[in-house]
Amino acid sequence: MSFASHAGAGAGDQQHRCCSRTVHFVLVPMMAQGHTIPMTDMARLLAEHGAQISLVTTPVNAGRMAGFVAAVEEAGLPVQLLELPFPAADFGLPDGCENIDMLQCKDDMRKFLEACGALREPLMARLRQHDLPPSCIVSDMMHWWTSDIARELGIPWLTFSGFCTFASLARDIVYRNNLLRDLTDEEEVVKLSGFPTPLELPKARLPGSLCVPGLEEIREKIYDEEMRSDGKVMNSFDELETLYMESYKQVTDKVWTIGPMCLCHRDRNTMAARGNKASLDEVKCLQWLDSKKPGSVIFVSFGTLVSTAPQQLVELGLGLEASNKPFIWVIKAGNKFPVVEKWLADGFEERVIDRGMIIRGWAPQMMILWHQAIGGFMTHCGWNSTIEGICAGVPMITWPHFAEQFLNEKLVVDHLKIGMEVGVKGVTQWGSEQKEAQVTRNSVETAVSTLMNEGEAAQGMRMRAKDFGIKARRALEEGGSSYNNIRLLIQEMGNEQNASG
Repeated sequence: MSFASHAGAGAGDQQHRCCSRTVHFVLVPMMAQGHTIPMTDMARLLAEHGAQISLVTTPVNAGRMAGFVAAVEEAGLPVQLLELPFPAADFGLPDGCENIDMLQCKDDMRKFLEACGALREPLMARLRQHDLPPSCIVSDMMHWWTSDIARELGIPWLTFSGFCTFASLARDIVYRNNLLRDLTDEEEVVKLSGFPTPLELPKARLPGSLCVPGLEEIREKIYDEEMRSDGKVMNSFDELETLYMESYKQVTDKVWTIGPMCLCHRDRNTMAARGNKASLDEVKCLQWLDSKKPGSVIFVSFGTLVSTAPQQLVELGLGLEASNKPFIWVIKAGNKFPVVEKWLADGFEERVIDRGMIIRGWAPQMMILWHQAIGGFMTHCGWNSTIEGICAGVPMITWPHFAEQFLNEKLVVDHLKIGMEVGVKGVTQWGSEQKEAQVTRNSVETAVSTLMNEGEAAQGMRMRAKDFGIKARRALEEGGSSYNNIRLLIQEMGNEQNASG
């Protein structure tokens, strides 16, 4: 499936393009929304600088990219989808199960990753048939098998984790030194020696502690191949993590920070105001926000993979109500939470109708965060959401659940000082539902009231958040650090291609 002619038009001829279009990047995202979104953003950023992009996907996931396809086509950017059939049934998964958010249980993760690995030969065949030989492969680190393709084609293989540099460095120290190998107590505190600032966390809050049957061997392959990669592409910017970037560059060969990638949408943050390009839900959301005072609304959203217990959602809602602050609250749609839906309908929505907006399912997060009415962001600390909050210059209330989210919390709260903890007491493992509430309504009320009021601590967080938002935007402007890194990345991959050719 191809869109946008190779010649390009419109935005494809923007004056900041600097490199030959013969530099051909093959991007291979993991099929999970939190992994795919930044790689589609990466595709757009690289294409805006003149690179030719092939984005590898599968039929179901291609269908989810309709908005991305339309935007790139309208911009005339040299991007094409390279669609491969996904062998779900061959590995014991239901037909059409092509994304991690479609897995029924965490035990299916091994089957899913093995099915991904079976794409090796079909992808190799498609790349050999391509009119333009690939210059390099940029792969999600979970697709360790793509390294074989790059070596066989004689081109560089770069990895992308979707982590920030802070979390990537911590993860590297954990794996490189086998810090979790002999630990059986999930609450045992682990000190990360070699980290540039003091850092310690319980085992359960560190990357690599997730227990999924049959994944140990695959995890080792992922890390071993990552250590052999020709470099890493990061969704961050130098001014955000200067100290950690310097330390990370000492333990890995090459690192390119080319983010914040979400800022490729910077020209569409007010899309709902532009009439027919917005859905009715987006227009309704924007109109609601327009009715609120600047900086008065707290936005609450926990991403696509987090599974929050119904009892916890009720506690969260009661805390928001008690805070007396306007809020937008995103709750997953579907029939998994009949208890919550009944509670919402039994009086909660009516009680907060004048100051609370509840969105079921998908929400236009970037549009919401950039609206002047938003004064705070309660987040699960996934890196995509975290850096979107940073770009919007919004202080945060951190509510991590699993994976590297606790490290992102440390960065936001302790080092950048642009957020505060809500007080999570335990880890909610991915694929496992919470059984009870960990955070009380009182904790939610206290955090929201503290962040949204005019106290000295809150004002300091707001000031620093706005400053990082300005720095984020400057990083991608002409002459900015990420702008220059994108140019250098394309130039180096082009040089590698010419040398091997």
